[in-house]
Amino acid sequence: MAEFDSVSKQLIHTYPHDFVRFALQRDDIERVEVLDTEQPTVRRTDSLLHVRLGDGEKVLVHHEFQTTDSKTPMPQRMAAYIGYYIGQYGLPILSTVIYLRPDAGRNDPGYYVQERPGYRVLVQYRVIRLIELDGQGILDAGPSGLLPFAPLMQPPAGVDAEGWLRQCVNRAQAVPMDETRKAIYLADLAILSGLVYNLDMIRTIIAEETMYESSVVQHFAEKALKQGIEQGIEQGIERGGRERAIEDLLDVLDIRFALGAADPLAARIGAIDDMQRLKQLHLASIQVPSLEAFRNLLDADE
Repeated sequence: MAEFDSVSKQLIHTYPHDFVRFALQRDDIERVEVLDTEQPTVRRTDSLLHVRLGDGEKVLVHHEFQTTDSKTPMPQRMAAYIGYYIGQYGLPILSTVIYLRPDAGRNDPGYYVQERPGYRVLVQYRVIRLIELDGQGILDAGPSGLLPFAPLMQPPAGVDAEGWLRQCVNRAQAVPMDETRKAIYLADLAILSGLVYNLDMIRTIIAEETMYESSVVQHFAEKALKQGIEQGIEQGIERGGRERAIEDLLDVLDIRFALGAADPLAARIGAIDDMQRLKQLHLASIQVPSLEAFRNLLDADE
């Protein structure tokens, strides 16, 4: 989804060394350069880094962030990305798919294989499901780029969801940076945490555990969400327009309110032709307190 992809991509481009060390599980990273991922033939990827390792080898490090399971099989998508970049750069590519939502990625095998005699194709990549990672290890190690993702990871034994979120917020608050950047950083954590936690709980904990009022963090969060959604709409126009915009809107309603594909509301959304209206509804879907409130908004527009 556009808003979560936007936050994830911004974090990886702000802290690229943290993500390279995390993906490759090695510290001898000498140089990292963020590459443009605009592609004329395949969908835009989330992040592509040109990396020089300690032994002098140059490689590409590719990350894809997935909120939910991909409608196009992920192995097929990754084979397309990896093949394209090998042809484009002629370098070894080390690819990772990071699944944000706890129930996503369970069936991703981490490879694409074509088994035809004489035409065998095998493309492998690493699969990381955040819910399976030791969140305390991330908090203890303190890589700044990964801390906003910690609430989506496994909490320590005996720590409930609220207690774990408080620990994550406290650790993020302790990262040294100026006040404006800190508010944005906490907003990034708040947006990503929204995949698992109640938004009111997130705002309350941030206000109680940090020097910021929830309204300050909410300001940056809403700004980031709006930018992410607008970016997603624009990319949707490029990649298939109306259909992509509808898919992104339904994804938000599914994640926030468990809207099923069989719900009549899904059919109503699927019949909307106006891209500007879809954009407005997408923004509203992030902010409304309930599915009923969204229905009422939709009714009022008709």
